[in-house]
Amino acid sequence: MRLSTKGRFAVTAMIDVALREKLGPVPLSDIAERQQISLSYLEQMFSKLRHQGLVTSTRGPGGGYTLGLRADAITVADIIGAVEDTPPKISPETMSSTPDMAQDLWDTMNAKVLDFMQS
Repeated sequence: MRLSTKGRFAVTAMIDVALREKLGPVPLSDIAERQQISLSYLEQMFSKLRHQGLVTSTRGPGGGYTLGLRADAITVADIIGAVEDTPPKISPETMSSTPDMAQDLWDTMNAKVLDFMQS
C-alpha cells in the first residue's frame, strides 16, 4: 500500500489536535511548527477535514481546531478518505501480461488494509 504524504500529514496533524485540544482550540500555526508541515498545506487539509465533520473550527483570538467527533470514533480511513482525492490502493509493482490473473489477490489485500484502517 502506498500512502501519500498528504495522508500521512493529515493523520499526524489529527493526532496533534487530539492530544492538545483539552487546552482549547489548536491553531494550525502551532501544528505547522511542531510537525514541520507547511501552514498553507495544513489549511487545505483542514478545510477538507472540516467539510467531512472530522474537525470544527473556532475563529478569532484563541481560535483553532478541535475534533468534530470523539477521538475513538475517528478512524485512519476517515482521515485519509477526507483528504485524498482517490482512496489509497494496493497495486502490483509491475503488471504481468495477464493483469486479471492477480486481480483477486490485489482486491482482497486492498479490502484487508481498508478494514484495518477502519478499525
